[in-house]
Amino acid sequence: MAIVLSFGDISCTQKKPAEQKPNIVWIMMEDWGYQLSCYNEPGVYTPNIDKFAEEGIRFTNSFCTAPVCSPSRSAMVTGFHQNYIGANQHRTANEDKKPLPYGIKPITHLLEEAGYFTCFMATRKTDLNFTLERPVYQGEDWSERAEGQPFFAQLTFPGTHRKWERDAERPIDIQHVKLPPYYPQTDLAKRDWANGLEAAQRVDRQIGEVLQRLEDEGLAENTIVFIIGDNGRCMPRGKQFLYDGGIQVPIMVRWPAKIKPAQVRDDLVQTIDISKTILDVAGVTPPHPLHGMNILDESTKNRKYIFAARDKMDDTHDAMRAIRSKEFKLIQNLMPERAYCQFNNYKETSYPVLALLNILNIKGELPPEQAAFMAATKPEFELYDLKNDPYEMYNLANNPDYQDIMNELLLELNNWRENVIHDQGVSGEFRNGGWPADYPTRTLEEWEEVLKLWKPWVFREPGSNVERPIKEIEKTNLVVAN
Repeated sequence: MAIVLSFGDISCTQKKPAEQKPNIVWIMMEDWGYQLSCYNEPGVYTPNIDKFAEEGIRFTNSFCTAPVCSPSRSAMVTGFHQNYIGANQHRTANEDKKPLPYGIKPITHLLEEAGYFTCFMATRKTDLNFTLERPVYQGEDWSERAEGQPFFAQLTFPGTHRKWERDAERPIDIQHVKLPPYYPQTDLAKRDWANGLEAAQRVDRQIGEVLQRLEDEGLAENTIVFIIGDNGRCMPRGKQFLYDGGIQVPIMVRWPAKIKPAQVRDDLVQTIDISKTILDVAGVTPPHPLHGMNILDESTKNRKYIFAARDKMDDTHDAMRAIRSKEFKLIQNLMPERAYCQFNNYKETSYPVLALLNILNIKGELPPEQAAFMAATKPEFELYDLKNDPYEMYNLANNPDYQDIMNELLLELNNWRENVIHDQGVSGEFRNGGWPADYPTRTLEEWEEVLKLWKPWVFREPGSNVERPIKEIEKTNLVVAN
């Protein structure tokens, strides 16, 4: 007899015959946060994702475990924090990658062993920081499966990753966008933000095509679909950092056969929870308990904290750890001697607003709240009252009124570092390595030249053939040029 488990607003049957198991589709938007109309982002129009959210559960306190793709994806595909499995250094060279420890397997291998056909569709960007003896996925489309075989399909849509193609069907006027207050409120910054929103609209239509295909093939009813971001938005103070702009990502799930529609939940959830949820609904028991929780049962309702970590980004060496509750966040900067905006080639050739921030900072024209991110060093601790300061602009770490809260969060963060992820911290070799940490990375005149190169790209019309000035910027960059 089958065993029925109650999952709050769903029920699912464990150990089902293979033909009754649900199909699983996992859709990722690259480098994207809550900038969707269902999350109340002004100016953007994402009707397919909005409709999807109305048909299932939308989480409003959802986060990744690392603010960049390769460690975040490494955690998601295994269900373990990236530091625990040694996959925390972004862009680890192939020769330095190691097998997964402790006999851990990616969830795709566990699903395959349980009878699923696994595939990676659309842009096949795995970007994992470990080696495997066999491919992560079996194929490239669920149509390749055997008749009646359940499938797991992962899709990644890169349109929300820089470069951000403009949307000729629905261009966005900058008067309709709202910038976070830690950015200069200029037309260039607003146009750049609007271009990102237009890219999200294009991805929304691609996601709509996938959802329609499920309907057309009669698969939608018993297919559980997740829509998430792999890490936060690709903007200064976003991706690569542990502020909410870097780790807050959409998490939505739909399963018409089991999940009641129109649910909005504020549980603290993380992308590694998707791994646990998938294995549970597929009736698969991993060899080791995962770090995540099942987002469909009641367990996440009582979660007090989520955790995140940042380590190497390309050859930019830095390390940060964070703990977040619904009310507060504590960030520990393990290398406070380095600037937030120390040299990183990706950012300097991808973020027009970074050039703008540097120019205004060197000129002394940034208000203190914006200038803090451009400082030459970092505080060791940053504590934010998220209810009163949702943009994390006012550091309360030295405020005596908040010391009890800070001590409690630091105790929990240290426990996570020591007993959950076995954190290796920062070695002397790492601290002294990487790209040069000299700061500022350019003179005022050099930054002004970079911004001049960016302007035609930022203000381009939809469908124009203006090229991103990556090569031109790199030519002015002594670190890469040499």
